Amino acid sequence: MGIKFTVGDAGGKPRHKEFSEEEAREIMELLQTEFSFTLPKGYVDEAGTLHKQGTMRLATAADEITPLRDSRVQQNPAYLTVILLSRVVTTLGGLGMITPRVIEELYTSDFAYLQDMYNRINQNGTNSIHAKCPKCEQPFVLELESLGE
Repeated sequence: MGIKFTVGDAGGKPRHKEFSEEEAREIMELLQTEFSFTLPKGYVDEAGTLHKQGTMRLATAADEITPLRDSRVQQNPAYLTVILLSRVVTTLGGLGMITPRVIEELYTSDFAYLQDMYNRINQNGTNSIHAKCPKCEQPFVLELESLGE
């Protein structure tokens, strides 16, 4: 017995299709749900250790809805981003847990970097941008994961 996915093509109606386990594994590998990053400055913990490398996962509906019940968000709607990032940033250096406190203590350039990355991966499904060479006007795709170094 295989695994069923709902598939659709351009202009086509979604339909269920069964795939073998091997095909399903290949499809799931194509669906990237976690993205690596390097913070421009990095987070410094209480021991003075600098943490720059991390991963962020795609957000779920619950990630965006659940923080709305938090009293800190109700008192200050701008705090929503802090809670949201603490839910989707899955690793940061050697830290065991990413809490709202960790996000609060980021430098503003790192906070802005993660906000931008969140928007890119959740809107485009990639951590890249389309750019054009200013000299020859040749278009290219720029992968942003390593720009923080």
